[in-house]
Amino acid sequence: MDARDKPGHGGGEPTLSERIRILGLDPGLRNTGWGVITIEGTKLSYVACGVVTSDGDLDLALRLKQLHDRLTDVVATWTPDEVAVEETFVNKDAQATLKLGQARAMSLLVPALHGLPVAEYGANQVKKTVVGVGHAEKGQVLAMVKVLLPKADPKKADAADALAIAIAHAHHRKARALAAKF
Repeated sequence: MDARDKPGHGGGEPTLSERIRILGLDPGLRNTGWGVITIEGTKLSYVACGVVTSDGDLDLALRLKQLHDRLTDVVATWTPDEVAVEETFVNKDAQATLKLGQARAMSLLVPALHGLPVAEYGANQVKKTVVGVGHAEKGQVLAMVKVLLPKADPKKADAADALAIAIAHAHHRKARALAAKF
C-alpha cells in the first residue's frame, strides 16, 4: 500500500474513523529510534519499529548524512501520514546537547522534505501520556508500550521510546488539530 492508497493522505482532513499511520522518532546522534503505529478511531495498532544508527568513527557531517539517508528510507518504506518527534532536553554537557540537537534536526527535516506534518512532544509529556506519570522510568514506558501495542517487541530502548512518542501523538493529535484552527 502506498501513501496515495491510504485514507486521509492527500484528500484533505482525515476523519476520526480513518486509519492514520504515525511515525514516532526518538532522536539521537548514535541511535535514532523509530516506531510506526496506526490509529483508527481509538484503536492503536503496531506496525514496525527499529533504530537507525550513524558511524561514530565518521565526521559529524557524514554522521548527519547517514541519519538523513536512513530516516529517508524509513519514511519511504513505511509511508506515514504524520510524524511525532521528541523535543530535545538540555543537559549539563553543552557539546552533547548540541549534537543531540543536530541529530534532532534530521528527524524534523526528513519528514518536512516529504511534506509530512510534524508534531513535537517533551519527554515528560510522552511519559505522562503513556504511563500516567511524567517522570516514569524507561522500564515503565516499555511495559506500557507492550500493554498498548501487544504485538510490539522493540529490541532497543530507543525503538520503545519512539513507539511511546507515536502513542502520545495518537492521543494528542485531535486536540492539536482543534487548537490549530483557533
